[in-house]
This record gives sequence, structure tokens and C-alpha cells, in this order.
Amino acid sequence: MPADVTSAPEFPAPAKINLFLAVTGRRPDGFHELLSVAAPLVWGDTVALEPGGSSFTIECDDPDIPVGADNLVMKAAAAFAEATGWKGGVRFTLQKRIPAGAGLGGGSSDAASALAALNALAGAPLDQAALSRVASRVGSDCALFLSGGPVVMRGRGERVEPLPRETYRRIRGTRVLVFKPGFAVSTAWAYARLAAASPRGYVRPADAEARLAAWTASPVAPAAELLFNSMEPAVFEKYVALPALIAQIRSRFGIAVRMSGSGSACFALLNESAEAGPVVAAIRAAWGPSALIVETRIA
Repeated sequence: MPADVTSAPEFPAPAKINLFLAVTGRRPDGFHELLSVAAPLVWGDTVALEPGGSSFTIECDDPDIPVGADNLVMKAAAAFAEATGWKGGVRFTLQKRIPAGAGLGGGSSDAASALAALNALAGAPLDQAALSRVASRVGSDCALFLSGGPVVMRGRGERVEPLPRETYRRIRGTRVLVFKPGFAVSTAWAYARLAAASPRGYVRPADAEARLAAWTASPVAPAAELLFNSMEPAVFEKYVALPALIAQIRSRFGIAVRMSGSGSACFALLNESAEAGPVVAAIRAAWGPSALIVETRIA
């Protein structure tokens, strides 16, 4: 995450994929408990900061993104000012590449990048733990983007710890093909649908922890062996274009494919020698020109 706003006024806000996502139950506050391994990607948005004045404003190159107080960058800035008492002002410029309603964490990543940049601009009044607490108040998965690498998430997503170093080395730089159809999936809708299917839709916490522990303990297990998403059945029941294409890619190309988060974006893990062209052609044939397709890597 950014550390020097004077020398680099633009900061990356990476997309993420969920290599592992087990929703284990619903909390009394309405949020869901989960266990997830989330990995930031090289590809994502860009947040630029122009210090000045005594208020926060934001501009975005995507006209569909709100630029008022509801924007997560603006919420993050307000939360930072409240936590620190900082009186400065910033004009944010947001270059969007991560689509909304994709399960790729675009808004949360933008907010986390803005928080880290503001903290540097203000002279680092918040240590990492305090910054993570502020991020978690902005959004359940904001804190994961402060780590700079793959993390294990628990609780509603606010309890974050980095993957063990040796485990991270196994997956760092893995080629990823991200693809999203022309439609979005509402996160709130997906979790409500999952709750309506409870307890059938939830994973036992002990089972989720055991599966993650077994993969982490292996010195050679690749990322493909970890892939799991317990939200897929609830989402796939309505959005049948997702499982249809995933099944086709698996059967034709023999590669690991999953939905990320609550969708609608999916991802495939590619070997270094694999040709991405035929997979891209299959996606275009199934979903047409409106599909977003990006080849990138795990950061």
C-alpha cells in the first residue's frame, strides 16, 4: 500500500479473487460469518490524491459510479478524519477498471487505498492495527486490501491475517483469467438467498477450517487444490449462465475455475504454458462482446 504521497500521487487499488470462501452461518447483527482466502491481483483501479483545502471531493471516469457521500472512498476519508482529527482536504480522482457487482472488491479496494494514502499524507497517525479497524468500519472486506498480499479472512471479513510466507510463495504470480458477464450480482441479494436456504447453505466451521488447514500444511499443494465457494449454489440457481460456462471451461480445457465472492465475476487459474486464447474465445462465444475478460496475476 502507498507510503509516500509526495512522490507518487497515484495509488493502485487491486481487484481480489476468493480462492476459498466458506460461509459458515449468520450472526445476530445480520452479517454472515465466513472463512476465506482472498488474493489481490495485479490488475485493478487507480486512486489519485490531490491535497488541498479542508474538505473531500471525488471525481470518477465511470459515470455510473456515485461521487457523493455514498462512495466508499468518501466514507473512508470521513472515517479517517473522525478517527484522527485530521483537518486537511483532498480531491480524489478514481480510475475504474473493476466493475461493480462482480465479487472482485472494487469499492472496498478503492477505500483501502484512499485510507492508506491519507494516513501517509497526514504523517501516519494510525498504526497498521488502527488503520485496519477504521477500514473494517467502512466495509467488511476493506481491511484485506491493506495487507498487500493474500490473506485469510474470518468473522464478517474484518479479522485478517496474512497467509504463511511459504504458502504465499506457492501462489504468488499465478496467472489468472478474470471474466465477468454483462450482468452484475447484488451482494446483499446473494447473501439473503443463502440465508433463506439455511442451514443447508452454510458450511460447518470445523469443516471449513480443516480444509484450509490441510491445504496450508501441504508444502506443494497449488492454488487450484484450494478452490471452493459455498455461495455458488445459491447464485447459480438463478444465474445459470455462470455454471454453464464454468462447466464448459472445465471439461474442454481441464483448468480450475470458480466464481469470486458473490459473483458475477469468475476466474480461471492458468499454467504458465497454457494458451489463454482458446479460453477467451469460449467465453466470448458464450457471453458475447459485453463480457469483461482480463488476464492478470496474483500479486
